[in-house]
Amino acid sequence: MAKQKMTKKQREARIQAAEERQRREEEARARKDRTKRIFTIVVCVILVLALGIPTIGLAALGAM
Repeated sequence: MAKQKMTKKQREARIQAAEERQRREEEARARKDRTKRIFTIVVCVILVLALGIPTIGLAALGAM
């Protein structure tokens, strides 16, 4: 079958749809990166607290 020529309106709609798809992909990627960064910070804070609190407790008890 022969391809039909696209009208100017169809071409513009296709280009606009591609730009919209690309914008959504970039937003999803940015959201994913931000979530990963927040998760990393939370894990680091938990580790610092988990290691720091017992150390301070032992230091305080050892001083008595």
